[in-house]
This record gives sequence, structure tokens and C-alpha cells, in this order.
Amino acid sequence: MRQNNLSIHSENILPIIKKWLYSDKDIFIRELVSNACDALNKVHIIMGDGGEFKISIKIDKECKTISISDTGIGMNEEEVEKYIAQIAFSGAKEFVEKYKSQTEKDPIIGHFGLGFYSAYMVASKVELDTLSYAPQSEPVFWSCDGSSSYTIGAGHREGRGTKITL
Repeated sequence: MRQNNLSIHSENILPIIKKWLYSDKDIFIRELVSNACDALNKVHIIMGDGGEFKISIKIDKECKTISISDTGIGMNEEEVEKYIAQIAFSGAKEFVEKYKSQTEKDPIIGHFGLGFYSAYMVASKVELDTLSYAPQSEPVFWSCDGSSSYTIGAGHREGRGTKITL
């Protein structure tokens, strides 16, 4: 007998998520708002009561976009590569371990790392503009059209948090 790892073809994952992950297509908004709530909870745990804690949802009918913005923890480029560019990798467990004593009364929702990708059930393209709460951080822009490739580079965000545009 021998042990080995399953082989996963990433180009097949997003079409599966788009069509079969959720039966209710409107679930994407709940998932993205839940992620924003988690981001607010995380920054509150780290920073305390400092600063503004806000989630905004904007619909632009002319551009045919929906944007969900938060003033949460945000991400740097390394974190975007780790938490967004790796499907089914959730940072919730890692965060809870790091801040265990502080999070027992504030559960972090994301456990499976797939909620973000529910956006592809309704969007042909997802863009993320984020800035980490950490001092000296640079904003990061990430974009993906639902294929297995994405674009990442300098973002435009000026305050901590994340904006996701579908």
C-alpha cells in the first residue's frame, strides 16, 4: 500500500462552484457581507474600538456592478495571494489560533474558504481593492474573470479595508 495526494485541476473548480456550490444564487451577497463582517471583527479584535467600522453595498446600474466595501482588517499582497488566490483555503482557523483568547466570544464565520467564490455565480469578473490595517502597507488590486488565472498589482484604496466589485 502507498499513500498519495489527490490531484486537483484548478481550471475545473470555478465552473463547479458557479453551477453547483449553492442552490440559491442570491447566497453570494450573504457570503460577501459575512466576509466583510469577519474583517470588521478581526480588526476590532486587533485594534480595539479605534476607527470607523462600516460595510457598504452599492449598485451601479449603468456600469452593471455591485460593490461591497468594508473598513475591516484589509490585506497586503501576500495575504491576497494566500487567502484569495488559493481556493478553499480559509484564514479563519489561522486567525482564531493566533488570537484564540480574544475570539472565543466572537466567532469568525468563514470556515471553508469558498464563500468569496460564490460571487462567480452572478459575476463574470470580480475585482478586489484592499489595504491592510498594518502600518506601511500598500494597497493591492486583484482581478479574476472566473478562469484559473488572475491579475494582481498595486491598488488604489486609501483607507484600511476591502472593496469587492462584481
